[in-house]
Amino acid sequence: MSEVFHRPGPLKQTNKAHKTGQHRSKGAIEKALKGRVSLKAVSHKHKEEQRREQRRNQMNQIRKKKREEARLEKLHLGTQNSPPFMVCILPMHQQIDARSALAILESCDEQAVVQRTETGVTYINLPRFKQRFSFIIPPTGRGNEIEVLDYLKACDTTLLLTSAAMGEDDVFDRWGHRIFNMISAQGLPTPIVALMDLESINPKKRNDVKASVQKFVSKLLPKEKVMQLDTNAEGLNVMRRIGGQKKNIIPNKANRPHLFSDKIEYELHPNESEDKISLKVTGFLRGAPLNENSLVHIPGLGDFQMEQINTTFDNFRLDKRPEAQQIPDLRVADRGKQISLQSENIPDDMDAEQTWPTEEEIKAAQQESKKTKLIKRVPKGWSAYQAAWIPDVETLETEDAINKDSDVSESGDESEDDDEFMSCENESFDGEVRNPHSDTDEYVETASMSDAAINDETYDLQMDFHEERETMKKIKEARADELWPDEIDTPLDVDARDRFQKYRGLESFRTSPWDPKENLPYDYARIYRFQNFDRTKRRIISESKDVNGFLHGAYITIHIINVPFSKWRAYLSARHGKSLVVYGLLPHEHQMSVVNVVLKRLPDSEAPIKSKETLIIQCGYRRFVVNPIFSQHTNGDKHKYERYFRPHTTVCATFYAPIQFPPAPVLAFKLNPDSTLALVARGCLLSCNPDRVVLKRIVLSGHPMRINRKSATVRYMFFNKEDVDYFKPVKLHTKCGRLGHIKESLGTHGHMKCVFDGQLRSYDTVFMYLFKRVYPKWTYEECLIRCGKDEEKLEDEKME
Repeated sequence: MSEVFHRPGPLKQTNKAHKTGQHRSKGAIEKALKGRVSLKAVSHKHKEEQRREQRRNQMNQIRKKKREEARLEKLHLGTQNSPPFMVCILPMHQQIDARSALAILESCDEQAVVQRTETGVTYINLPRFKQRFSFIIPPTGRGNEIEVLDYLKACDTTLLLTSAAMGEDDVFDRWGHRIFNMISAQGLPTPIVALMDLESINPKKRNDVKASVQKFVSKLLPKEKVMQLDTNAEGLNVMRRIGGQKKNIIPNKANRPHLFSDKIEYELHPNESEDKISLKVTGFLRGAPLNENSLVHIPGLGDFQMEQINTTFDNFRLDKRPEAQQIPDLRVADRGKQISLQSENIPDDMDAEQTWPTEEEIKAAQQESKKTKLIKRVPKGWSAYQAAWIPDVETLETEDAINKDSDVSESGDESEDDDEFMSCENESFDGEVRNPHSDTDEYVETASMSDAAINDETYDLQMDFHEERETMKKIKEARADELWPDEIDTPLDVDARDRFQKYRGLESFRTSPWDPKENLPYDYARIYRFQNFDRTKRRIISESKDVNGFLHGAYITIHIINVPFSKWRAYLSARHGKSLVVYGLLPHEHQMSVVNVVLKRLPDSEAPIKSKETLIIQCGYRRFVVNPIFSQHTNGDKHKYERYFRPHTTVCATFYAPIQFPPAPVLAFKLNPDSTLALVARGCLLSCNPDRVVLKRIVLSGHPMRINRKSATVRYMFFNKEDVDYFKPVKLHTKCGRLGHIKESLGTHGHMKCVFDGQLRSYDTVFMYLFKRVYPKWTYEECLIRCGKDEEKLEDEKME
């Protein structure tokens, strides 16, 4: 059978050609080239391969350069051309004597040269290693945690001491655990753990004791191996470990110049009053270069200017020959180039003021004057003509009555006013007070004085029951806020449109716009801000390494001027140690701004912290007292205000403070009744951004009265018709996830007809979310804490 093929006829379908637009198609280009290949296409692949080889070679060169720099830096550590290794000897048990460990290190080598300074720094030079070391011992014990943290900020290595004689279960005592949590939150310098008194243990049990200590230390420091420190040979091994160990780089310390004092002198300033003195601080400069025109900061004293910086003869060098000493140099500050101590911007109250009001302002003033009502007391039956002859004795402006609540809220704390309307004041909740120290539903019971024994009376004398009641009240309010977050009862005696006139509704909390420059408080005119904080931070930190000044390792004397003598005496009386740490400030770090830090509550801190409560913040090298506001740590341009900083949560704290560039560790303390500090949170510096919008939310609740298919009558949210009409544009939410809006008002008692996207349940609750922006309070104050109290003094104060 022959095959039959279909042949198209004259009426076959013809499709339109593809329109390529204003450019040629690929087919047209191929037809025009006729198989020719362009030279650019041939060389393109070769160039890509060449670029790849160049990038690979460049990366190898950068890698080799960094390795060589790290090797040379490690070789020069502790030599006569660099500052000695600074080691902080820190006992983790109060019964351990750090002086005995230092004595072993001093006698570990017969050729070691030991020297001591006025401030308690011990220098040990080992010609065998061609290295030199400096050791400091901070004052330990309860109340001295702040000094320990200040000492560790300037150290390269931390020698943690523990004792085998204390037992396997008591490697760190209570104070040791406390201080270890603080130093790990601040940034622990390169740690070395040394075990002492192992020779006093039975030789058969030494391995077991050392293994148990190693097991305990591995939980805290997984990479550290416990060393022994009982003999001179073991002391020499510890010194070799300090000199050859890889150092942890702490960026907050490496990016700024700092100096630990070997010698401190002061004299009265000749050009000032007797209250001003000049400090002369001598020591090794570490970190970035220090310029004489910059500012310096002393923790607990503040920011100061320098008069001059000069090099000093180094008595602690390995080579004592005069030609091996550093070249003498003296640099005097230039008053024209010196950075000013002005930390706040001085706003001009007359800025943008006009000499004569415009026509629009005159018309607005006339309209406002028409709204003013004059209320007079007239006899009954008098006409308006007769009442006009009565003098204006009593006048009442309706606008003043309306704005009275807003003026009070601006001068005071409006958050406290909102809490008065919270539903935690119900009597049904008052009966649910439980013991905050127990996980069960056990109620708190109080015993009478007749039932208490003598030892109970002694115990009661040592307790502060006023603080107990305040803590119980705070826990109760925090629990109410957790059960009914942001829920507020609408007041009956005040119109809701007046009470919540500063609040507004948002279509969407995530996407709705909120201008960060809108209605800013007066304190925002006193601060400084950056157009791009991250870009400024990168530029300043990169430029800090190229500053024209004294370099890392120079032995110098800094002349600090205009230090208040009364403040200096208070500083000395508040500390056990005789030394101090001086930090050089980067540009803009003395100017005030809005600082945002991320804080995480510690597991052992259970008491709730209310927003705007006083906290002691240590941010990097600064320590100050502020009243921060808390907000959620989320992405986006708006952040929800948190009334409480609850346990096991992470928040962002906002407050006014001097500018500081991250990274910087942050520690938050609370002051105990016995004037000691309790670490409640730790975190890091986020940014110095005044444009962070923190919105406080309140929730007005109503209950459905009659439910139809997609509409319902809601009551108890408002109590008059005007409030319903005022809040009509705001979106409604329900507890079960429905969305709706107010359609109309029913009657004059606040009932309203609402339309939803579905039928409501009888047990559902209708919510209205309102928002307003909140700002922190200007409560910044430099922190000078008295941390040198002895245990006996504390006990005497308690007994009194």
